Amino acid sequence: MPKDGYKPSIAERLFINPINRFISKSTTGGIVLFLSAVVALILANSPWHHEYHAFWETEIGLEVDGLFAFKKSLHHWINDGLMAIFFFVVGLELKREIIGGELSNIKKATLPIFAALGGMILPAVVYLALNPSGVAHNGWGIPMATDIAFALGILFLLGDRVPTNLKIFLTALAIADDLGAVLVIAIFYTSDISLTSLTIGLIFLAILLLANRIGIRNTLFYGILGIGGLWVAFLLSGVHATIAGVLAAFTIPANVRINEKPFLRKLRNLANKFEKADPNDVPTLTPDQLHILEDIRILSKRAMTPLQRLEHAMHPFVTFIVMPIFALSNAGVTITTGIGETLATPIAMGVFLGLLLGKFLGIFSFSWLMVRLKLADMPEGMSYRHLAGLAILAGIGFTMSLFIANLAFPSKEMIYEAKIGILFASVIAGIIGFSILYRKK
Repeated sequence: MPKDGYKPSIAERLFINPINRFISKSTTGGIVLFLSAVVALILANSPWHHEYHAFWETEIGLEVDGLFAFKKSLHHWINDGLMAIFFFVVGLELKREIIGGELSNIKKATLPIFAALGGMILPAVVYLALNPSGVAHNGWGIPMATDIAFALGILFLLGDRVPTNLKIFLTALAIADDLGAVLVIAIFYTSDISLTSLTIGLIFLAILLLANRIGIRNTLFYGILGIGGLWVAFLLSGVHATIAGVLAAFTIPANVRINEKPFLRKLRNLANKFEKADPNDVPTLTPDQLHILEDIRILSKRAMTPLQRLEHAMHPFVTFIVMPIFALSNAGVTITTGIGETLATPIAMGVFLGLLLGKFLGIFSFSWLMVRLKLADMPEGMSYRHLAGLAILAGIGFTMSLFIANLAFPSKEMIYEAKIGILFASVIAGIIGFSILYRKK
């Protein structure tokens, strides 16, 4: 029995605790995403592939006879609705990193920011070299993105074979990369703009910013206005609805109501009061004990920023619900006999080389140049071999690349070609990157 006298129940020992340990591991998100992609590929190439594709095209929505109809495919709701939650969490991470994380210190942030910049410019250049004109030209944003879940998952699988600073560097790079991808989607991958809907969305955004300014900290308030107002308005405006998720995240308060020292002082006082409270010698608590515990809960809530509280609460939902569903609906490519010919098409090859070659050249060369010119320092414990392995791993562009592919092209054939390039590049980048970093010297 543990020293505190608590004995876990059978359900906790057999199910709850093992599941919690699995969820809390850093590699878990990448594993679940990988398994979801594998399941999607298996289903898309099984005897039920027609049913698989038809399922995601099922229309869902609201319709009132002769008055109103708002129906979209399940695939559309996932990419425009469910993925807005993913982008909301991305926005929370971005704000946290900018305020108090790796991107808050200019000296520390310089190298990953410029590495991310190179990792976006060079892949686009490689793609455009193979697709200089026509509709295919629109796919230049596809190889710009890095999948943080997969890349970090591989790094954590390597354990102590890679320095901790390499994981921190990749996280900062991926966050900066995500910011770049969000800007690219907002500016270049939008349809015809409805100024009325966009204006309404901006009004809701102004209300959320004002609420932050005057001290409203209720996350439900931000959720209702963010989804019911900002997201719906952007969905109808032509600006991609996922951008509303990022903007809403930036309105969430990132300050605490009580600082560390007053918090610790009050917490000690409450702990002393709880210790002195008369016990009732039964499993239930006394009213006094309940009131003290409630005061501790309120105090703890005031010591946390709404931003971090939301990020912590939503991260498992995004990792284990949103991203797997997105992978199941988007990674299912029915591979035909002419896979070699498909991979040789300008779109597939542009995406493939953009991710595999462009990412490596962009991240490595920009980082090398910054260090060489003494404009930034290489993180302690990192070598150029580590940088090379990381630059290759950044070629895993799975989630964001698939997302942009659906925005870039009007035809299923073009999207299929882009997906083939993404899948092949991501697999090869993962294998090569792991191999480079696996060696200790």
